[in-house]
Amino acid sequence: MREHSELGVSVLLFAIGALVLTDALTMDVDITQRGPIGPKTVPVVVGTGLLLVAVLLAVDVLRGGRGEAETGEDIDLGGPSDWRTVLLLAGVFLAFAVLVGPVGFPVSGALLFWGAAFALGSRHPHRDPLIAAVLALVTYFVFNNLLGVPLPGGPLMGVL
Repeated sequence: MREHSELGVSVLLFAIGALVLTDALTMDVDITQRGPIGPKTVPVVVGTGLLLVAVLLAVDVLRGGRGEAETGEDIDLGGPSDWRTVLLLAGVFLAFAVLVGPVGFPVSGALLFWGAAFALGSRHPHRDPLIAAVLALVTYFVFNNLLGVPLPGGPLMGVL
């Protein structure tokens, strides 16, 4: 099976597509939906696309198709992985997921943006937190006020 290892990617895509499609088709839709396109449309299209790509990839692999190896034009493939960056980013995302409820999106989003910039190598102690705070507030206002997608405001709910 080593020569058909790409079938694992096909199985994973198929499982994700089936999960997305199942979740979309069992979604409870409010009866007050306007128009023919509702909240089920995009997940159904994405799930169907994932299933189609999974089947096409499996057929291609079984017919002898192989993915090309990465040539590494911008990276050194012989170098070690940068686990510090990966773990810092994972920690930042985990902290965001834990903090978004209690402290709200503006604060946890600012920490997310600043932490991601720090993990990826930016070392500007005065500029980065300011940009992160502005980006989090703009994102909050766009989603909350313009798009009508309520994000948790946390303790700043009355202020914002």
